[in-house]
Amino acid sequence: MVIALTLVLATAIWTDLRSGLIPNRLTFPAIGLALIAHAWLGGFQGILFSMAGLGTGFGLFILLYVAGGMGAGDVKLMGAVGAIVGAYGALISGILAIMVGGIYALGAMCYQWGFLNTGRRLINAVQGMFLMGAASFSQELALPFRLRYGLAIAAGTLLFSLGFHPFVG
Repeated sequence: MVIALTLVLATAIWTDLRSGLIPNRLTFPAIGLALIAHAWLGGFQGILFSMAGLGTGFGLFILLYVAGGMGAGDVKLMGAVGAIVGAYGALISGILAIMVGGIYALGAMCYQWGFLNTGRRLINAVQGMFLMGAASFSQELALPFRLRYGLAIAAGTLLFSLGFHPFVG
């Protein structure tokens, strides 16, 4: 399963960087193969493990998609990751991906606008959010290019796979 996960994530990074998309022809077969592999290895329990992971990964990121924070391919990629690593793995990988994505976005803002201007924009965005709602927050921080969130998903999943579980005592 580690090899399959690595291939899926490497392909997702490549396609996301190249075209800005994570195609269904990658995510749907990955989900199907994960379900089949877990069924073969664990029977009905394996199917439940994989389905719970699929639902967790998909469910966590569908909220970000609806809010306009990412594309549908990112959601399906996180679902595929979940189908491979299970619900716990999807939850931790997803949270780590969100953290990495935040650092990535902050770095992109600093690159685009400079460190001090980014700080000013963040302060203005937070103030505007409290005064005028969430729309002003996203307008103040809108970058002239799209972030490639497949990178953050791969990084979060890699951190989880390497044993980084920050929420476990």
